[in-house]
Amino acid sequence: MFKLLKTVLNAGDVTTKYPFKPYEVDPDFRGKPELNSDQCIVCAACTMACPANALTMRTDPETGERTWSLFLGRCIFCGRCEEVCPTKAIRLSQDFELSVSNKQDLYQETTFTTTICHQCGQPFVSHKELNYAVDLFKQTLDNDELVKHKLAVLNTCPTCKRQNSLEKTADMESNMRVKLALFDHVREIAR
Repeated sequence: MFKLLKTVLNAGDVTTKYPFKPYEVDPDFRGKPELNSDQCIVCAACTMACPANALTMRTDPETGERTWSLFLGRCIFCGRCEEVCPTKAIRLSQDFELSVSNKQDLYQETTFTTTICHQCGQPFVSHKELNYAVDLFKQTLDNDELVKHKLAVLNTCPTCKRQNSLEKTADMESNMRVKLALFDHVREIAR
């Protein structure tokens, strides 16, 4: 019995003095997600990867602003948002003390401005994402004329791009019909 008591006394304290002393967490600890809005290009990759739908992105059609939202009440701290972010704008911090007295304090929002389509005037992409794509084109393409052409394509929304593509396809079809008719006419004459 005394042997057991001596072992217990020699073991010392195994708990920490939390909350009076800060609790040290592991470097790989996945705590509260934090967004660096200066690095964020508003691509919404994190919102698509979030399995708990804690991250959302919405665009206001009247003002043309895009709002990134995080609801910590739904977050499961899985780290998918951090993994898929192309600019490393979101990361999981060491912060684990997330208790609040008001539920609204669990919401975090950041608003970004968007670019307007040159054809239809609708907001469709953030300025930061467009500038990111332009910088990538400038790094990979040496031809300035090709970069200008790509910029014209980038400044149109997906709906207008689709419409332009359909118009080009219709023009190609009509040209092919004319050429086929001409070919058939020449073949008839040759007989």
